[in-house]
Amino acid sequence: MNILTDSKNFKNAGFTTLVTILGLILVIPVLARQPLPAEALPLTAQPKIQLAILLDTSSSMDGLIDQTRNQLWQVVNEFSQSKRNGVSPILEVAVYEYGNDNLSSENGYIRQVSPLTRELDQISEAIFSLTTNGGSEYCGYVIDSAVKNLQWSQSDNDIKVIFIAGNEPFSQGPTPFSEAISRAKAKGVTINTIHAGSYDEGVSEGWQQGALLAGGNYMSIDHNQQIAHIVAPQDQRIAELNQELNKTYVPYGATGAEKAERQQAQDDNNAGISISLLAKRVQSKVSSFYNNAKWDLVDAFNSGEVELNALTEEELPAPMRSMSDEDKVAYIKQNAEQRQKIKSEILELSKERDEFVTEQKRSAAKPTAPTIEEAVVSSVREIGKNKGFSFK
Repeated sequence: MNILTDSKNFKNAGFTTLVTILGLILVIPVLARQPLPAEALPLTAQPKIQLAILLDTSSSMDGLIDQTRNQLWQVVNEFSQSKRNGVSPILEVAVYEYGNDNLSSENGYIRQVSPLTRELDQISEAIFSLTTNGGSEYCGYVIDSAVKNLQWSQSDNDIKVIFIAGNEPFSQGPTPFSEAISRAKAKGVTINTIHAGSYDEGVSEGWQQGALLAGGNYMSIDHNQQIAHIVAPQDQRIAELNQELNKTYVPYGATGAEKAERQQAQDDNNAGISISLLAKRVQSKVSSFYNNAKWDLVDAFNSGEVELNALTEEELPAPMRSMSDEDKVAYIKQNAEQRQKIKSEILELSKERDEFVTEQKRSAAKPTAPTIEEAVVSSVREIGKNKGFSFK
């Protein structure tokens, strides 16, 4: 399957942006060195999928941002049951914005909204915070910043990808994109370009050239395509269980309470778009990717991130401060058990929901062009196998 050759067939298909991003991740060839065969990888090595999303936030890109907000959790769920040699990967995501006149001209009109992080609420918060204005879109500059400033994995077997989306000429700005791409290759980072507009216009403005030079993939999308969310019978119960799930989180440390509030805020942001989008988010929240060991004592205790007796009274949540050591452990275990019980019910409902949504899509009129979902599934099975990954 040649994505660069076939991608023109996807023109004007109305693809959703962020699913496109992660569909591309798993079809990307390793640039610097050939990865080890699956049987040669250490059985205990935990693989990583690292994705940096570089979004044009100039005044014409509201649709691009909306699609990204609407597709984040569907994308996470695409990877939620992936494994390599039986080991689930870690997903880390970063977000940059560029081309916005509200940003500093001295810094090339770019901003790192979030570094590479496992805290998916932080990514959701970052994407919901974006607004558009302006501007001057310096693709080479923002790529170079992401390559230099993010903490990329040192392993050639991990998936390391930059996705950049926009609609102005790719060659703008003080940093030649060829230099930025060269530095990305040196770190084994693949760059994929998605032009928010017509395929041919993206070709003429250098977006395809950038992808070819980087060894990545070029695609064009209709960034103004509205996302239709299918409301399922399970959505209301999933929303109710989500509130019970949040009660099992035990915030600790200087930022624990703040991050617990962020968790609820992102639930509200997604629910504000659609209860079905919240259901997709909740499905992500019960996956292995949703790990909050940096602020939640249940995740931290289960992963060995912290020792309870090493925390000061000020670092503990108020209900735990007067507890004995034994009671503290019992309190954490009680919340862990309750969380697992809730997760089990959500997983069962999510499975039923997926079946309902699949049937609804099957009964709808079929599109005249291939869907991005079909491209993702075929690509994952074909290329993921070569990287030692297995998927649902």
